[in-house]
Amino acid sequence: MVTDRQVRRMLALVQTEGTLARAAARAGMDPQTARKYRRLGKLPSEMARPHGWGTRGDPFAEVWGWCQGQLELNPGLQAKTLFEALQREFPGRFQDGQLRTLQRRVKAWRATEGPAKEIYFTQVHRPGVLGASDFTDMTSLGVTIQGRRFEHMVYHFVLTYSNWESCMVCFSESFESLSEGLQRALGKLGAVPAGHRTDRLSAAVNNLPRIKGEPVDPALEFTARYGALLRHYGMAAEKIQAGKANENGDVEQRHHRFKQAVDQALMLRGSRDFESREAYQAFLGALEDQLNAGRRERLAEELAVMRLLPSRRLEAYKLLRGIRVDRGSLIHVERNVYSVNSRLIGEKVNVRLYAERLEVWYGQRKVEDLPRLRGRGKSKIQYRHVIDWLVRKPGAFENYCYREEMFPTSRFRMAYDALRERLGPGAAKHYLEILHLAAHESEAAVDEALGQLLDRQEDLTAVVVRRLVVTGKRMPPIPEVKVELVDPSIFDELYSESEAA
Repeated sequence: MVTDRQVRRMLALVQTEGTLARAAARAGMDPQTARKYRRLGKLPSEMARPHGWGTRGDPFAEVWGWCQGQLELNPGLQAKTLFEALQREFPGRFQDGQLRTLQRRVKAWRATEGPAKEIYFTQVHRPGVLGASDFTDMTSLGVTIQGRRFEHMVYHFVLTYSNWESCMVCFSESFESLSEGLQRALGKLGAVPAGHRTDRLSAAVNNLPRIKGEPVDPALEFTARYGALLRHYGMAAEKIQAGKANENGDVEQRHHRFKQAVDQALMLRGSRDFESREAYQAFLGALEDQLNAGRRERLAEELAVMRLLPSRRLEAYKLLRGIRVDRGSLIHVERNVYSVNSRLIGEKVNVRLYAERLEVWYGQRKVEDLPRLRGRGKSKIQYRHVIDWLVRKPGAFENYCYREEMFPTSRFRMAYDALRERLGPGAAKHYLEILHLAAHESEAAVDEALGQLLDRQEDLTAVVVRRLVVTGKRMPPIPEVKVELVDPSIFDELYSESEAA
């Protein structure tokens, strides 16, 4: 088959070769064929007739009316679903190999007669006008901290014109995480864009608590706090429609690119394990600087028209007022439970809820600083808050609903199991005395004493543990008995000597 390139070459060679036959030979075609294309003055592609006929009958001609009706009623139906329905309706009539034929027929119908598709309009970005942000899950990258899976998210901020970006490790789509991440990004940028776009943050809105006795509209409360944050920085708020992630396409695309860059950097690093969370955050920060290095020129255009940062930043916490400490010395915050000092039972405290910690205030004094629990329905009970009363009521320990949090280390758990095996129900009293000692003397010293006693498999008692902790003495180590290997050749020598004798 002659190609357009051959014909063009033949027509050019005719001017230099002198004869059509020589030109055709050099172009790789028959002289008669060359003469035809020279006479017609057209290329092969211009002479080809469109293929508008079928080589065989349409196997779906009789059932296409039904298929089309189903597609008009439910445009989202897949051709495979229709094909399986036809196979059930007409057993043995349609073979699996005919699926592709129906798929082509459905595709052609959608392109010519089906419903119109949504159009996406490319936007023009202007310097300093808009920053966009969102949360993205990073757990799929398989990062570990000291060998343990690190489940986390990243708050991701992007300037839509220059693609300058900033990220912060977080663990939930809370307002506190958004506030901390946004202010961190603006602080690093040193300037403020005119507007900020984000999604509707339904997770952050739905997770807002309802204060007992006071009806609260979570959406209104979130909107008020978010609005106050943007007013402080003088930014206009933009939000996308529900379920329309493409409207925040700049940051959505950067999610993909950023995670791809992190994955590649981890491959080059040769390990996905980090010594600490701080080391991992430093790794992300270095990668972030590397990605931003190529955006300096466009970033300079943005900085030239952005406003300066305000003189101070807002505190990124939510204030919860009037939380009463119940009879169990517990407070309930964001559907999680935390313990506080028993002196506060019956009192009302204020809680400052940050992205990863919470502060408990009584009056004008901070009385507790606790790590914030991730998720809902969790508990954080510190044994030091309740041990003084548990040791007086040892019978309550066995069925205490937070009993599992009364074991600071695995050795405490092993000690309790050993006491339970030896003393039965009376083990709780002895264990609580050991725990009381850890609360008022030294948890580390008690843990070491328990380790010594467990290693020697000696009977555990609170008296023995107290003596080891107070005196600071270490028990003598268990002697290691080593038996030297005997050389078998010695027996041969002895046997030879006995024969000689």
